Amino acid sequence: MLWVGGLWIVGYMVAPMLFHILEDRRLAGEIAGRLFSVMNYIGLACGTALLLSVLYQAGQQWRRSWRAGALLAMLILISIGQFGLQPMMQALKMAVLGGFVQGSAEAARFGMLHGVSSMLFLITSLLGLVLVVCGFNRVEKAAASSE
Repeated sequence: MLWVGGLWIVGYMVAPMLFHILEDRRLAGEIAGRLFSVMNYIGLACGTALLLSVLYQAGQQWRRSWRAGALLAMLILISIGQFGLQPMMQALKMAVLGGFVQGSAEAARFGMLHGVSSMLFLITSLLGLVLVVCGFNRVEKAAASSE
């Protein structure tokens, strides 16, 4: 719950507030980017621990566990964002230190990468919400023991 709550708070409350409150959009973006990065590392740690727990509880039936699939998907999405998209976005920002010129190729590429990153975040946060709402222990144990 810590991980998923953090996703929702940072992604849907803090980041939008930063862009609303701060006049410097570049500063707001830097702060938001660092917060998302911290949440990604928390997600990698929590997601890995939860996935190992689900695998242990489900035993040989882990392939039938939708929770294991959801956690694995979340870990993959976080990894793509943190280690694939974020470095590309950071490189674009560094290439245009003075800021993006509206309508430039760099601005368009950054916008596309940001859009993909946002979509991955949305999917991750929704999968996390489903996992929190459905819970872990009672259902996984029941599925593992019934087979």
